[in-house]
This record gives sequence, C-alpha cells and structure tokens, in this order.
Amino acid sequence: MASIVYDYFGGLYINLTNKCPNACRFCIRNFTDSLGDADSLVLDKDPSVEEVKAELRQWDVSRYDEVVFCGYGEPTERLKDLLELAAFIKASWGKPVRINTNGLADLIWGEETAPWLKGKIDMVSISLNEADRDKYYDLCMPRFGRESYDAILKYIQDVKQYVPRVTVSVVSSAISRESLDKCRAKAAELGVEFKMR
Repeated sequence: MASIVYDYFGGLYINLTNKCPNACRFCIRNFTDSLGDADSLVLDKDPSVEEVKAELRQWDVSRYDEVVFCGYGEPTERLKDLLELAAFIKASWGKPVRINTNGLADLIWGEETAPWLKGKIDMVSISLNEADRDKYYDLCMPRFGRESYDAILKYIQDVKQYVPRVTVSVVSSAISRESLDKCRAKAAELGVEFKMR
C-alpha cells in the first residue's frame, strides 16, 4: 500500500499525487517505488483532503521542523487541495509548510498561481535543473514544451513576492558542471537561494 505521509531523512513529507507534467530522465520514481520510510509512493489514486488529514493525525507532527509537499508527482497539480491542507497543518500544529515543485503551476492551472501562496506557504523549492530552455526540455521532457523553462523563470520571480523563502535546486548528478554553475548564477540573478540535490 502506498504511503501518503512519510519520513524522509527526519523530515515529514506528503505524497499528494503521482501526476506530473514532466518525465524527467533522472526522476527517482523511474528507479524505485520506495523512499525514506515509505515502502511505496506509487499511488493507486490521489488521496482526498480528508484522507491526508486523517493520515497526518497518526503522526507526531510536533516533532518535525516543517511539513513538505513532495512525493512521486508534482504537488501543484493539486494546489487548491494543498493550500487547504497547509491551512490545516498550521492551525493544528503551527508548522511551516514547504512545497517542492517543478515550477510549472501556472501552466498546469492556466493562470498565475503565486498569489495563492501568500500567507499560506513558508518556503518553495523550485527544480530548475538546467541552464537553458533546450537543455531543460531534453532533460525534463515537459508536456508543455519548450516554453516551460521561461514559465519556470517567471514563476520564480513571482513566487518570491509572496513567499518568505524561495530556493532554486538542481540535481547535480544529472547535469554538467557548466550547467550547474549557470544555474547557480541564474539563482543569484533572480535573488533566490540555490541548492544542489
């Protein structure tokens, strides 16, 4: 049975969906069903908001520093449900909430979504993963096409207006040193933090 909530290196994570507009060549779900203390993160169906709440109540959430929306899919595919759950987490345990995302929420929803996060999300970590639109397209194979990269850059700029902490991340083993350095420079140019995964 797939896990909805799981512990990963001492962090509390929520596996909200397996839907994703990308088919990244490096995605861990291509190689294993399990992660952290979860035997499987491969969902038969998306859990309802009430199912996630019930699962969270089974955990000692108070012992975690934050709650992270990150599983085997793109959490912003269910952004409205995610925000409802973020409000529940804050009301119940007062914990900061982070979203790990590919940055394509605006293309998923067909509108600007960054304002929805104001006052509800404390940190957003956005996977940039390449230094230009063509390399990104070849590596991450987004269903939205090559415009995806530009949409991510815009999303980064928008989100930092509404969320206290914004980080750009790259999977260092998946790209060249030159691309990694360019991504780091891009993060600096955008005025956000940078992280290698």
